[in-house]
Amino acid sequence: MKRNPIDRRTFLQGAGAFAATLPFGRFAAAAEPAKPKELIVRVWGGEWKDAIDGGVSKSFSKATGIAIKYDETEDNELQPKLWAAVKQKRRPPVAVNWDTTTNATKSALKKMGEDLADLPNLKGLLPVAQPLGFEGYPLVNVYSYVYVLAYRTDAFPQGAPKSWKVMLDPKFKGRIALYNDGIGFHPAAQVAGGGKVEDIPKNMKAAWDFIGKLKAQKPLLGEDPDFTNWFQKGEIDLACTIVTNARGAKKNGVKVAWTIPEEGAKVDTDALWIPKGLPANELYWAKQYVNHALSTEAQQGWCDGLGLPGVNPNIKPPADMVGDPAYPTTPEDFKKLLRVPNKIQVENEKEWFGKFKAIMQG
Repeated sequence: MKRNPIDRRTFLQGAGAFAATLPFGRFAAAAEPAKPKELIVRVWGGEWKDAIDGGVSKSFSKATGIAIKYDETEDNELQPKLWAAVKQKRRPPVAVNWDTTTNATKSALKKMGEDLADLPNLKGLLPVAQPLGFEGYPLVNVYSYVYVLAYRTDAFPQGAPKSWKVMLDPKFKGRIALYNDGIGFHPAAQVAGGGKVEDIPKNMKAAWDFIGKLKAQKPLLGEDPDFTNWFQKGEIDLACTIVTNARGAKKNGVKVAWTIPEEGAKVDTDALWIPKGLPANELYWAKQYVNHALSTEAQQGWCDGLGLPGVNPNIKPPADMVGDPAYPTTPEDFKKLLRVPNKIQVENEKEWFGKFKAIMQG
C-alpha cells in the first residue's frame, strides 16, 4: 500500500482545529487525518500497564475516541521484530514503543524511529527528556527510576539494610530476587564487590566476582511483575528492583520498604518512540499519543502510578514519595546514585546480560 507521509509543515498548520478536539494537545494539522480504531502501544505488565493506562491512555481515548491496545512483549524480544519490519518496509507490530532508553537508543542509532522534534509538549521539559548524541528526537525520555534494594520489613526488624552485601547472608538463601539479565544490578555489584563505577566497562572483575558469590544464594530471576508477586506471596525478603515494583506490593498491603544502600543504586530512564513504517494517519495519531504523554496532566497520573519523577517540571511527587531518595529531582539527589553513561550501556549491555546469565546458569 502506498503511504503518503505528513510533513512537518502540515503537522504545524491549523492549530485551532485540533486544539478544539484535543485540549491537552496543541498539536495540529491543516486537515485532521482519519482516526484509526485503535493504536497498539508496547508496555510492561502489572503496575506498569496500569499506570500508563490510567495516566495516559484513558484520557487520550476519551478525547479522541481511539482505543489503545497493549502489546506486552518484553522489550528485548520485540526489538528484532521491529527492526526487521522497518528494514523490510513492513508495517511495524506497534505504533508506540515504551522502551528502556538504552534499547531505544540502539534503535535510534539504526534510524528505526520517527523524529518527534515537532511535538509541542517537548517545550519546557527537564533536560533529561532529550536524548543525547542525536539531532532531533528519535526518542523522548519520559521519567527517571532507581533500582533500589527492596526488602520485607519483617525480615529486618532492626531497620533498613545498609549494604548490598546483605544479599550474601546465608539466611537469605533462596529468598533474593534479581532481574533475569541482571539489569540495574551491575553498578551496585561493582561497588559492593570493592570496585569503582568509573571502571565500568574496562574493569568489572569486582562486579562479576560479587555476582558469582551471589549465585550460591540461588536468587529468583524474573521481570517487573514478578517482584510484586513474589513479595505479595512472601517468597522473597530482598530484591534489586525498580522502586515501582516494591511500591506496588506495599500499596497492596505487603510489608515492604526500600533503601539506597551505602554503595549507591543505579538510576536510569525509559523512553517513548515511534517506529517507521506506519500509515500516515496512524503516525499522526501516534505522535498525538506521545505528545499527550508529555503533558502535565498525563505525566502527573502516569508518574504517580509508577512512583517515579517525570520529565515535566510541573508535576508534583505523590505524597508517599516526597523526600524519598529513590525519587530524585535535584542535582544533589542524583549525586547519591550510580550512573553509567548511555553510550557505554548501548555498547556493552548485551555482553553484560550474557555474562550474568552465564554465571547464573553455570
